Amino acid sequence: MMANDHGTVLATMVFNLVAPAGVIAPVGVELRYDSRNPYEVGMKFNAGKAGEVDWVIARDLLADGLVAEAGEGDVRIRPRLDSSGLVVIALSAPSGQATFEVNAEQLADFLNDTYDAVAPGDEHRWMNVDETLSRLLSHNL
Repeated sequence: MMANDHGTVLATMVFNLVAPAGVIAPVGVELRYDSRNPYEVGMKFNAGKAGEVDWVIARDLLADGLVAEAGEGDVRIRPRLDSSGLVVIALSAPSGQATFEVNAEQLADFLNDTYDAVAPGDEHRWMNVDETLSRLLSHNL
């Protein structure tokens, strides 16, 4: 583990919420990567007066979805089929579902910044397994 070298990568982007009938609504999203949790990317969606909605997805899933359809269940990511340079992110939860489109280049730039913080394949070197297990067990997971 590289405990003294931990870092965070933050980026703000606009995701386009694709509503029924093709209506597009811009949504501010903060992406967060922390080397203390090297396998995940946090997404904080600005839901206006309703507050914020947080999602956590695998960094590898986000990267895979830039080039091909990826994910099952609650999170699915894929490049758009046309040459628009957009990625489609579909999120599903018991409370509802949402489909977003985001600029693939901006997403790739964010991922590249995370790879500067923790190289792909080196994630295990950044985790404190005892701390992670304690955190999981304290939540009865």
